[in-house]
Amino acid sequence: MEQVLFGVGLAFASAVQPGTLQAYYLSGVAQHGWKRTLPAALAPLLSDGPVALLALLVLTQLPEVASRGLRAAGGVLLLVLAWSAYRRWQRPSPDAASNARPPRTLLEAAFVNLLNPGPWLGWTLVLGPAVLAACRAGPAHAGALLVAFYATMVATNAGVILLFGTTRFLGSGARRTLILVSALALAALGTYQLLASVLATTGP
Repeated sequence: MEQVLFGVGLAFASAVQPGTLQAYYLSGVAQHGWKRTLPAALAPLLSDGPVALLALLVLTQLPEVASRGLRAAGGVLLLVLAWSAYRRWQRPSPDAASNARPPRTLLEAAFVNLLNPGPWLGWTLVLGPAVLAACRAGPAHAGALLVAFYATMVATNAGVILLFGTTRFLGSGARRTLILVSALALAALGTYQLLASVLATTGP
């Protein structure tokens, strides 16, 4: 359950954050409708494979102390993102999605996500160390974390696309609420990562 909750929280907080892929979703719905844009919700399933393999290959070669250090760094990164989201909630900036070109295919959306630094940082500093830590408890724990993360990511992406389609554009008030919720989730996850790394270091 611990791994499931972590995966769900991290995926939701990541998916609702304004970014390149979300801008594509909004632009795609505006120009082509939600039905043609909906398959792009699966983009992380295609783009994250090479990222995950490379990150895990590197992480498994590191000594235990380095893995714990990276997990702590991931906690700091989540706290920084939480602070950035909170500042964005305080001072909302103009939406740049209207200038974004919508994805024409699922592969194009996946390529856009692959070029986004988010998955690389996420897998290197947050998700990768979390998966390796879960593996020590058993492969089923790591599997539960990954299934929870990507199921929530795809479902949240699809929900965002449907919300854009049914309301045409998500109101600024609702967007600010989502940003605040994601900031709180990122802060909680960052604190959890830091505590987990400290307890792993001081434990037997």
